[in-house]
Amino acid sequence: MDVLFIRPDVAAVKAHAQYWTLEGEPIGNAGTPLYVMAKEEGQWRLVACQNTEVLAQ
Repeated sequence: MDVLFIRPDVAAVKAHAQYWTLEGEPIGNAGTPLYVMAKEEGQWRLVACQNTEVLAQ
């Protein structure tokens, strides 16, 4: 996960995601979501998100 603080109260968070079965097998394709977080009244809140599917090559 990567975090870029745009301002002290706004951050862009880039993650890598993969769903898994209980047996440890991946389900579907991985994703690379981007979250925009803002600190409001002392709490970090999600204000925007976007997910890009990573296709197998």
